[in-house]
Amino acid sequence: MNVLTHEGFDDQGRQYDSKGNFQPLWPEEIINNFETRTQCIIEQYSNYSNDIAGTQVRINGINTQGENIADNGGIRQAFRVYESWLRSTPGAMEDEKLPGLNMTDTQLFFLNFAQIWCGALRPEAAISKTRTAVHAPGRFRVIGSLSNMKEFSQVFQCSDDSAMNPNRRCVVW
Repeated sequence: MNVLTHEGFDDQGRQYDSKGNFQPLWPEEIINNFETRTQCIIEQYSNYSNDIAGTQVRINGINTQGENIADNGGIRQAFRVYESWLRSTPGAMEDEKLPGLNMTDTQLFFLNFAQIWCGALRPEAAISKTRTAVHAPGRFRVIGSLSNMKEFSQVFQCSDDSAMNPNRRCVVW
């Protein structure tokens, strides 16, 4: 799903036709709406900072916007497909439980997404990557994407206006 959101629907891919030629294809109204929604993502991620070995390092939401758009759109589409599969396959997840975890199948879907981004870096590398990379650190790829999904806050019963259930959600696609 991320490939689709990158190739045609993020800040870079949307500017090229099917042959890879620079040729914006969207009408002005769509571009303006996209830029407004993208600005929400930029501001959201720019407000995240990482405490790395006592150094506060703010994420550059402009640098990471393409990946953030893809992450947000990708998990949203993957969840829609998952819900569709559940509806078309009654009882499919009935016996699918992990020992020691009292979680629903939908909670496990989100847990799996979060687990993908687990990782560790030396402090120097983490500081450098947080300042310059096109990918937000894994922790914020999870927090940003899932806090923008009302489905996440519902299945985990997040308190109103908490970090994972904010009043303002950013949705590009």
